[in-house]
Order: sequence, then structure tokens, then C-alpha cells
Amino acid sequence: MNKVKQAVIFCGGLGTRLRPLTNTVPKPMVLIADRPFLKYLLDQLSAQGVKKFLLLTGYLGEVIQDYFLDGHSWGWEIEYSHGPVEWDTGRRLWECRKLLDTNFILLYSDNFSQFNLDKLMELHKKEQATLSLLLAEKNNGNIRISSRGRIEDYDKDRQRQGLNFVEIGYMLVERDLVLKIYDDIPSMPNISFSEIIELLVERRQISGLIINEPYYSISDINRLELMREYLKPKKIILIDRDGVINVKAPQGEYIEKWDAFEWIDDTIQSMEKLSCDGFSFIVITNQAGVSRGMVRIDELNKIHNYMIKELKCRNITVLEVYACLHHWDENCECRKPRAGLFNNIAKDYRLRMDKTLYIGDDVRDCEAAYNAECGSVLISNSKEFKRVKNKPKWIINVSRLSDANSSIKLFMKGINK
Repeated sequence: MNKVKQAVIFCGGLGTRLRPLTNTVPKPMVLIADRPFLKYLLDQLSAQGVKKFLLLTGYLGEVIQDYFLDGHSWGWEIEYSHGPVEWDTGRRLWECRKLLDTNFILLYSDNFSQFNLDKLMELHKKEQATLSLLLAEKNNGNIRISSRGRIEDYDKDRQRQGLNFVEIGYMLVERDLVLKIYDDIPSMPNISFSEIIELLVERRQISGLIINEPYYSISDINRLELMREYLKPKKIILIDRDGVINVKAPQGEYIEKWDAFEWIDDTIQSMEKLSCDGFSFIVITNQAGVSRGMVRIDELNKIHNYMIKELKCRNITVLEVYACLHHWDENCECRKPRAGLFNNIAKDYRLRMDKTLYIGDDVRDCEAAYNAECGSVLISNSKEFKRVKNKPKWIINVSRLSDANSSIKLFMKGINK
């Protein structure tokens, strides 16, 4: 398939669960901070290289068009397909068929999640799917998926047991194959797009990519408030411990007691400067010495408590330490380079990983940042940097943290506008 350049977004619903906010604006235009939610969604897609948008409007569609116009002020190309409020999602897509690219990403305008378009395309190609979508784990879901990523069962009414995933509204679509499905539905084109999904699942033509980070929605007032908290800019930096904050123990050994903890002065000075600009830190560290019986858990806790306390005396705030205590043979999800701890932080702090940096000194740190969809600062020599197979979209390689301070500030300034 070709590189996806177009996003098509359903924007026509009444948004009744958001009243009275939607009495005067359509749901996608509800404000979060000083901008409509739809603007956050388009910005996210634009960052993935999608600059061409087709907005399928209905209820108060003129409000959307008056705000975004043709999109050129943001470097985008925006077209509109407007229809009556009564049209369901399947009808809206059918009516705009002449404006669709051969493949495109299709979204609803009320959900937001971290996603990687390249990873979704990779699965789509491998499975030779007609439709590929993002999935999130959820009790009482509507989807069952195979280990290889093929969707095996779908129940839009959520009545069947054993369905533990839901689709969250990011879908990669093959235009001609999907439009052909309409001919097999008697009530077409007056259908919901869920009917298309249902038929494609029956024919084993849909694949799904599971996301491990929380997703958010503006579908009702309570969820809107959670979305507002999630999209609020946060000046939090993720950072490794051994080799970054403190000198590493010799290979195969661990820092067993606080007396053996030796600061890396350049890092501490850099953290002080970043703290002066309002940044705080969360530490993410692998500590397999606990499971190997080489480090006592109470001593590890003492090390972290003393570390946090002494950094606080230098006006450096460490919000929390997340440590994987497992042996590398345990195949856990939290040991770097896997992103389990990053996902936990995203949930606990409502943190957008695509707007976050992780500072580390090891190839596994970069791989973890890639898996978590966040940026990366690698403190290492160029030889170590070349060993990184999967590089995050934003990454810099420096020999010491102070060399990255200005770049970190520019990155964070850009996301906190």
C-alpha cells in the first residue's frame, strides 16, 4: 500500500451527552484549554505526516468549517463533506467516496490515543487486511483478537462473552475493498460503519493493533474532564538511574547500599538547571539485582528515598521512582526495553508519551522510548548510538546531559505552547 496521506474524520454527531456544551458547537469543537478538541486530533495526525484531511460534518458543521477553513494556515489541506444530521456513519463515508484516497486513516472525533501510523501500516501489510484498527483492552469489550493480530469476533452490542478488546476509532482503510462491501448490505447506504466492520470480521479481513497506554474520550462530561487533564501540558522528564544519575556498578554487580551511590555531577547540575525552568522528574530503572538476591528490597528503597531527599535539597523534584525488580529471564512487561513502566506512568500521571522525553545511557533505554512512543536522550558514545535498531522519532545522542539541556528545553517548549 502507499504511504497514507489522508485522514477522514466523522464529525457529524449531535453530541447529546455533552449538552449544554454542544447546544452551540458540535462535539469536536468543544474547547480544551484554548482550542477545539478537533485541533488536537489534527495536530496529532500532522505529526505523523498526514496533512490532508476530509471532515465529514453534520450537526453545526459550519462551526467547524468557519474555524479550520481550508487548513492552509497550518500547512494542511482540508476538504468537507456535509450531510444531514440524520445520516449515520456508513452513509457519510459512502457520500464522500469520490473524495477518498485509495487508502486513508479513518477516525471518530471523540477519542484520543497514542498511536504509531508506521506500526499500524506494518501490521496492515503483513496481514493483507482490508481494514486495520487500534484496539484497547477492556472488560466487556466487543472484539476478540488472535495472537497474530487478526480480529476473530466482533459484537457491536457487547452481548457475547470472551470479548476483551474495543476499537478506539483509529482505522486504516483500503477504499475500494471497503466500498465494495456496501453492495452486500441490503440497507446500504443508510448504515452504521459498525456494520461494515461486522461483515469484514466475518470474512477475516480485519487486523488489530493493541495499544497498552490508556485512551481518552470526550463522549460525556466526565470523560471530557479527564481528557482535559490528559491534554494539559506537563513539564515532566523521565530519566534512568544507573549511568545517568549515579555511576554504574561494574558489569554484573549492583549498587547494594546508599554508601556505594556516587552522583554524576554533570547530570545533577543539568537537573538543577531544568528544575529552575519548572521541570520535575520520574526515574525509571531496571533493578534485577533484587530478583537475583544481590540487592535487598529494603536497601533499594533506602537508596531511592535518600536519593529523592538529597535531590530535593538541591531543588530537584523527583515525583516517583518506577523500578522493575524482575530477572531478565522472567519475560516481564516492565523491564526495559519493554514499555510496561512507561505505560503505568502514562496512566498514573495522565502523561502523553509523544510529548515526553526519556533520558538514558543504554541501547535498551532508546528501545524502551521507541516502544513507549516518547522521545529519547541517549548519553553515550556514537558507537553505542549506532547499535540502536529502533530509534524514536525524536532522539539526540550526547556525551553528557549538559550537552542536551538546550535541546530538551526546545522540545518541551514546543509541546507546552
